[in-house]
Amino acid sequence: MASPSEKLAASLEVLKILQDKGKIAIKNSELTRIHRERLLKNGFIQEVYSGWYIISSPNLTYGESTSWYSSYWKFCEQYLNFLYKNQWCLSAEQSLMIHAGNWTVPKQLIIKSPKANNFKTDLPFGTSLFHMKSELPNKTRVELVDGLRVLSLASTLSTISSNTYTQNATDVRTALSLIKSSSDILAILLDEGQSTIAGRLAGAFRNNNKDKIADEIIKTMKGLGYDVRESDPFNQKLKITISSKDASPYVNRIRIMWANFREIIINHFPKAPGLPSAKENFIRTINQNYVTDAYHSLSIERYQVSPELIELVRNGSWNHKENEADRKQRDAMAAKGYWDAFQMVEKSIRKVLNGANAGEVLNDDHSDWFRALFGPSVISGILKPSDLAGYRNNQVYITNSMHVPLNKDAVRDAMPELMDLLAQESEASVRAVLGHFIFVFIHPYMDGNGRMARFIMNLMLASGGYPWTVIPVQERSKYMNSLEEASVNLNIKPFVELISHLVNETMKGTPVATI
Repeated sequence: MASPSEKLAASLEVLKILQDKGKIAIKNSELTRIHRERLLKNGFIQEVYSGWYIISSPNLTYGESTSWYSSYWKFCEQYLNFLYKNQWCLSAEQSLMIHAGNWTVPKQLIIKSPKANNFKTDLPFGTSLFHMKSELPNKTRVELVDGLRVLSLASTLSTISSNTYTQNATDVRTALSLIKSSSDILAILLDEGQSTIAGRLAGAFRNNNKDKIADEIIKTMKGLGYDVRESDPFNQKLKITISSKDASPYVNRIRIMWANFREIIINHFPKAPGLPSAKENFIRTINQNYVTDAYHSLSIERYQVSPELIELVRNGSWNHKENEADRKQRDAMAAKGYWDAFQMVEKSIRKVLNGANAGEVLNDDHSDWFRALFGPSVISGILKPSDLAGYRNNQVYITNSMHVPLNKDAVRDAMPELMDLLAQESEASVRAVLGHFIFVFIHPYMDGNGRMARFIMNLMLASGGYPWTVIPVQERSKYMNSLEEASVNLNIKPFVELISHLVNETMKGTPVATI
């Protein structure tokens, strides 16, 4: 007779077959009742809608949303394909966000389909789908982006409402930057006789420093007898120059965020003291902060069913509670890595104190920091040497966050842009806040992004003579919530206020973190 461990291993083998087929949305009928109940009981799947499940992790605590947010887009794709085949697409506003590289999980995703019947599907953690009965545009105006059926970029820009330009300006500007000529836009405007939308788009392109496209829209429409009146739908002018030559929307998105956030930071931050004359005293104070600073970490890896896990379960060695000896070894290696990385950061700060450009120093040194941070874990066998090869090669998710970090290909575009922006920025406060925020927004590594971001923040603070600043454990909720607000809603103010407060208190000599 099979043992309970052997039975669970058999169920996991069935789950792995589904996973290997790319299944995220698992229907009731794809698992027998026995396998389903066994996997549910042990936390390997969770129900998200009546008769629909996603793969989960048995180590998740009750109420943790990570499995759902990390599965969200693939679940929607597979669920909607089951319901409507290819007769559906996302709304224009959501299509806009996808084209702009904004994969934040929305509270409500609007789906259009001629087979829908204007109803809502409630999903976990306050998310939902609204199924809107609507005819679809010509099939040439719908395209697949990572499996999702979205309006084409030209069709999206020709369909979004006027309110979108003010309510979601960053995504609109990013999408506009991807348009290289007026041809596709004009084809839609002329086919549908959209003179009002033509005027709005012309104004939007001109505001985005694309005068040639704006002029072509106006001249062509007027030349064919349309009464077109140009109007600017944005409520402010673009603060930077962005280029349509950049293949990745992520680069221009980061530039736009930087420009929009910059003034807010300067207005809320104390004035930079300037590089210290007593450099060794400055370094000595940094070292005094080491033990307190070493408390902080932030990491998340997406759970996957593996053959190794199945074998552990089969032979009875699997336990969802962490092995105490293993945990202590991981903790020890993390502490050793933090010390090694901290010393590397100190060397980088010395370069900056001697007049080197902080952005250029970071560009040269941050890979060394990362290797130092995780080197002991590789030596001890906890990680593989290939884990330190560079930026991540897989998707990463942040615990309980609706923000979806950039895909692995976008990371390669975005990180050089971040380094360039840091090197060009004149204000140390902006370098510190946005160096930290944009780094975790990108999330370039599978692990250690929070620790690396706080190192970056303190390198950039040092470039203005600000003291090493610890983000204390007791402020963790405020810290994480403010990063979420900045990432999801593009509201940087709470994060700026938190960092500014901590820097202010540190400058005054008021303890902000104790052990």
